[in-house]
Amino acid sequence: MEPEKPVPAEQVAALRRFNRYFTRRIGALDDHYLGQDRPLGEARLLFEIAGKPGGVSLRELRSRLGLDAGYLSRMAKALETQGLVRLRAHPDDNRLRMIEPTPAGRMEVEEQNRRADALAAGLLDTLAPAQRDRLIEAMTTSQRLLRLAAITVDLVDGAAPDARACLDAYATDIDARFPEGFDKSDLVSPEEVSGTAGAFFVAYEEGRPVACGALRRLEQGVGEIKHVWVAQEARRLGLARRLLDTLEQEALTRGLTVVRLDTHATLTEAQAMYRASGYKEIPPYTEHIYAGHWFEKHLNNAPR
Repeated sequence: MEPEKPVPAEQVAALRRFNRYFTRRIGALDDHYLGQDRPLGEARLLFEIAGKPGGVSLRELRSRLGLDAGYLSRMAKALETQGLVRLRAHPDDNRLRMIEPTPAGRMEVEEQNRRADALAAGLLDTLAPAQRDRLIEAMTTSQRLLRLAAITVDLVDGAAPDARACLDAYATDIDARFPEGFDKSDLVSPEEVSGTAGAFFVAYEEGRPVACGALRRLEQGVGEIKHVWVAQEARRLGLARRLLDTLEQEALTRGLTVVRLDTHATLTEAQAMYRASGYKEIPPYTEHIYAGHWFEKHLNNAPR
């Protein structure tokens, strides 16, 4: 595999140029976003709160929106002063502060949505139908790729809570897909994918684990990739391919120049991804009750 090349300066400049235009066009710099008496930050926070009828903890908001604790607290206090939200302790945990919209806050968000819809419709109305279709398609693609870019893939211990939680979700998922079901005893043990024996990666989106993949050593120079899984809400982003690339790179760093894997006959989308990634189908290299196809890839000559 060739080393990754730095991002071209012109691409960096293009993304920054788009960011500047977009934030100005939607009024992100205006103290009266959408003509209401608050900046975009407060308006967005109120929108997020209103989407949780029973209230939401400040901790969850901080994680989801990536906000500094002090900044979030100041915005929450400002909205409370305006009578738009209520702050209270969590009924089961006094350490958590909950925030919920007041009736006035709900009315404010309804008006915010009305104005935002009008702004979007006004922009789209200036374009021909075919141009609108192109714009929406481009924005959908941009959102998908930006989501993928923002996801982090971290090496974790095979016994870490997030690793085991991902494997539990993987087992539940394929148990529903395999005609014969799935026995969780087939999952890799923490010892197989930790330390010198192997590696376990978890992908995180906004602090939530949404995907995983494992690598274990089979023999000298040969590794096996196991349990590449992506949560339903994070599929169709290209995350599985990114995990596969990460596992292959990890194999190389461990001196494993050949990787193998098997997959169930029903997982046709996985088979297609492996073939597109340069894997060749081979005879069975091990007995595995859930395997219907076996694949291998030589990494030393594999294009990135």
